[in-house]
Amino acid sequence: MATITRSSELLRQGLTPRRAVHWSLSAPLLVEEAIRRREGTLSADGAFVGLTSPHTGRSPSDKYAVREPESEGHVDWSANQALPQEAYQRLKRDVIAYLEDQELFVQDVFCGADPKYRLSVRVVGTAAWQSLFVRNMFIEPAAQQRESFEPGFVVLHAPEYAASPEAHGTKTSTFVVIHFGERTILIGGTRYAGEIKKSIFSVMNYLLPLQGVLGMHCSANVGERSGDVALFFGLSGTGKTTLSTDPTRHLGDDETGWSDEGVFNFEAGNYAKTIRLSAEGEPLIWAASHRFGAILENVVMDPETRQVDWDSDEITENTRSSYPIAFIEGRVASGMAAHPNNILLLTADAFGVLPPIARLTPEQALYQFLSGYTAKVAGTERGVTEPRATFSACFGSPFLPLHPTVYTHLLGDKIARTGATCWLINTGWTGGPAGLGTRMKLHYTREMVHAALSGKLADAPTRIDPVFGLHVPEQVPGVPPVLLDPRGTWADPAAYDIQAARLAEMFRSNFRRFEAEASEAVKAAGP
Repeated sequence: MATITRSSELLRQGLTPRRAVHWSLSAPLLVEEAIRRREGTLSADGAFVGLTSPHTGRSPSDKYAVREPESEGHVDWSANQALPQEAYQRLKRDVIAYLEDQELFVQDVFCGADPKYRLSVRVVGTAAWQSLFVRNMFIEPAAQQRESFEPGFVVLHAPEYAASPEAHGTKTSTFVVIHFGERTILIGGTRYAGEIKKSIFSVMNYLLPLQGVLGMHCSANVGERSGDVALFFGLSGTGKTTLSTDPTRHLGDDETGWSDEGVFNFEAGNYAKTIRLSAEGEPLIWAASHRFGAILENVVMDPETRQVDWDSDEITENTRSSYPIAFIEGRVASGMAAHPNNILLLTADAFGVLPPIARLTPEQALYQFLSGYTAKVAGTERGVTEPRATFSACFGSPFLPLHPTVYTHLLGDKIARTGATCWLINTGWTGGPAGLGTRMKLHYTREMVHAALSGKLADAPTRIDPVFGLHVPEQVPGVPPVLLDPRGTWADPAAYDIQAARLAEMFRSNFRRFEAEASEAVKAAGP
């Protein structure tokens, strides 16, 4: 087993390891190490299966930014929890002391396909399979780049280490702490691998806007023949990865930068939700998740056959698959593309009142972007007995160190410069709210997306939605016209009116926090 000490490299991060350090191991070696250390098992198809309980998702209430001179004037403290410098130093000291007594796995990777804006990241952790996760998700340096690698940020990852709220100033034993001045991230008290990915995304969302580059929580893809570029914004569960993973288009990822030259991927992998995954519905994700080198998080397997039960939510609804983008046929190898022609804002409206597709004016697009609306479905969380509206600014509020209007102004400038066409896509319910209506069929949503991207709806007649003011196409090829008018799909139109008015008021109530910064045109673009 290849083991490289390179102690002087880690000494610069304050680490003096007492046990073996495994540096930039390949996927096969990491899987071997993970099995040797009993960190997980293999599925029948050779994918590594890891369990992260009790944390099977992110812990946003345990995420902190250190209040320090370099970043204090930039960070939006109304939405980001502050951790004092002194508490951070105590926590960092104790995390380092813990790591020094562990077997360590190090990965040096890049975040950002565009060399002009990429960030070099060193991840030092205690789990082989999470080191594989880093290797899957980020960009692997070439051999020559490894020799001169200088980390721009360091992640100290200690999933089994529990913080002390009394000693470290945290709320719980879990912590995700970013120190922008020291260029350091501390993660502990949670095995959920997504914390690594999202903390680095947060760093990019701090660094890039200061250079005039928009960091976006969105997928991107490119037309196979035309070369047109599309962005897919959306919160978890809205279909961002599903809709952007299209056999007729080349795939990007779900964290993207938009510079004056065009768009570029942050990562080189996908982290797809897999609950109810099927070969028919999502063939590319299905194939990628049935390969050696993929990581499956919190899925249920038959103990004898090791076949995965993709429909089971016994552990969590948030089952995941991490795999290199190289597993997807037709990927964009460079990770870079031109300016987007179309921008799609995805929502899963569980109230069942938004149209399944609508063309947006630039002002409406910025209003919807600032709002970042989707809805939680009854039964997905304890205490949720009816649809619950969720507003996450810029479709990624937990990952925005700066004020949401900073990102919105950047998006508005880039839409104005490029003339990108904007769309709202509702992948949620029709014919009634969740529990009464039905989820919009993926087949029809795909037809609507294809029609929008192909230009078939460019001159299509539209009607104005009387509640939300959206421009709704009267016809979409391959889609029953009745589905385009959500009120007409309800058995009781009066009940629709009540729900629509209710959701419209939720939009207005949420948007009041942006009224001081938003332009009059954007404020007027809401319901």
